[in-house]
Amino acid sequence: MIKLFTDYPENVLAFSAEGMITGDDYESVIIPAVEAKLEKEKKVRLLYYIGGEYSGFELKALWDDAKVGFQHLKNWEKIALVSDIKWMQILTKIFGFIIPCPVKVFNNDQFSQAREWVCS
Repeated sequence: MIKLFTDYPENVLAFSAEGMITGDDYESVIIPAVEAKLEKEKKVRLLYYIGGEYSGFELKALWDDAKVGFQHLKNWEKIALVSDIKWMQILTKIFGFIIPCPVKVFNNDQFSQAREWVCS
């Protein structure tokens, strides 16, 4: 399940992911939020928190994640991933070189630092 945080600056999208992440989560929460934010902002900052209750991604969710990320490649200003999951951290660092904005990875216990970084 994906939740949208609402107490962030106008140019920041912040999501929390728990449990099994599905394609429907992307289609009903993330994609509409990104599209709505980009109607108001030219560049968007993203904070994506994968919590301790995370249990996996459906293949459709992984596809939607890549699609929305690359579809708006030049619209990202900063991206912060907060997760203790090593394979996500590694993939984010690898793909971070492709994305033309700063991308940082934080552990779950560094959530406040990630929030500060993405908002500043």
